[in-house]
Amino acid sequence: METLPPGQRPRDDFPRFGLLQFATRFPPRPDDQTLLIFEGSAPPCELQNPLDGLPRVRTTMDFHCVTTWSRLNLTWGGTSFADFYRHKVAPRLRDVQSVRTVVLRGQDGYRTTLPLSDLLAEQVLLADELNGEPLNVAHGAPLRLVAPAHYGYKSVKHLSRLEFWSGTPKVRPAAFAFMDHPRARVLLEERGRWVTGWVLRFLYRPLSPFVARRFRTALLRYEQQRERGHRDA
Repeated sequence: METLPPGQRPRDDFPRFGLLQFATRFPPRPDDQTLLIFEGSAPPCELQNPLDGLPRVRTTMDFHCVTTWSRLNLTWGGTSFADFYRHKVAPRLRDVQSVRTVVLRGQDGYRTTLPLSDLLAEQVLLADELNGEPLNVAHGAPLRLVAPAHYGYKSVKHLSRLEFWSGTPKVRPAAFAFMDHPRARVLLEERGRWVTGWVLRFLYRPLSPFVARRFRTALLRYEQQRERGHRDA
């Protein structure tokens, strides 16, 4: 049996999951991959087709949720973040050498940060496919980050905006501050700030079934509303 990281348990399904306040938040433009690129406080540039012209990657990786469940052997398709940064972002930056931190934001309002050095790691992807199919809304359509060395809350779904900063920007986390570690590396069990990772296991694990149900119910309602909208159109 494959060895799991500390505190993780395997799960057979791959539920839509996250902070409870995002259960009913869905991307307003689920088919629009446009990314806004910011350098500090400068005006943004817009990339309407951010993956166009970049090498395609398909790779199988495990996904580890901070609430202690893991889904093994998911196959993602897209392009490496390193290629995207090198060819689409860096040429547009005025001071590429000073960038240290990236703020990632989704269409649903979710946001978090990661060091640029972590995002440039070999396995980090901008993904638009999952298991050979186009990415669906449940798992981050139209475009999401996949950072397998980090807990899932760093793999922002419905990605719409990237901000490149020279220092550490003041960004209000989507959750309580203690729940958003600056790096959230799985092997070091960096589940959150200021609290030992193994302690947070016992806080998060009992909540997982309830959260999964809330997200499943919200997704069902969303899909029913979209189906009614298509019929009425």
